[in-house]
Amino acid sequence: MADEIDYKIHGNEMQLVEIGLDKGETVRAEAGAMMFMGDGIKMETSTGGGILKGLKRAFSGESFFITSFTQTGNGKGSVAFGAPYPGKIVPIDLTEEGGSFLCQKDSFLCAADGIDISIAFSKRIGAGLFGGEGFILQRLHGDGLAFVHAGGTILKKELAPGETLRVDTGCLVAFSESIDYDIQFVGGFKNALFGGEGMVLATVKGPGKVYLQSLPFSRLADRIAAAIGSGESNRGERGGISGIGEGALGGILGGDRKF
Repeated sequence: MADEIDYKIHGNEMQLVEIGLDKGETVRAEAGAMMFMGDGIKMETSTGGGILKGLKRAFSGESFFITSFTQTGNGKGSVAFGAPYPGKIVPIDLTEEGGSFLCQKDSFLCAADGIDISIAFSKRIGAGLFGGEGFILQRLHGDGLAFVHAGGTILKKELAPGETLRVDTGCLVAFSESIDYDIQFVGGFKNALFGGEGMVLATVKGPGKVYLQSLPFSRLADRIAAAIGSGESNRGERGGISGIGEGALGGILGGDRKF
């Protein structure tokens, strides 16, 4: 039985979840996610069940170690965990989801003690080789609360039996075990080459629940890398002579010796 924990999610764009623990209750979190903890909270870092458990987590995109936070003092204690990049924290009650839920690798944030975090292999080779989530997914298993993080705005879709949704592979965050997950190649040479959506889309087929994110971290990282990689990329975003002039003036005032 997983510990019954209380929680409150704070913030909008950069959220954190504050977990309330009674004496003896424990919450486990991804290493490095903790923001603050009360005086009665005891922190302990381990592999969470042996070397094999740690290797499985590392294989699924998480850290080798997992940190446990236990309330050892009298009364209520609290510990908070912050999101790693702009987005939303999604609480998932595994009791309501049939005891397990699948999510993309490295999306796990924290969970009540008793929730098992393991790897799950995609059922189809095509989805594993070409899907944005890769061959390996994370499986959250148990009967309590787990929290995952996703980028941008989160959209929850309830798919009826046989209902299908085609999704950008990076935008798929988590879904029920009952969901049939596969990939579909984008039709047409121009669509695949110039459409900007990649060569494949993920297809999810109900019944079940699907969580989607508007800002995959890979998309955010690509934009940042492109801006950093080219010294000229963010200059003159306003077209024409006006944009060039403003870029040059801004560079001179900012101490850029290239102008």
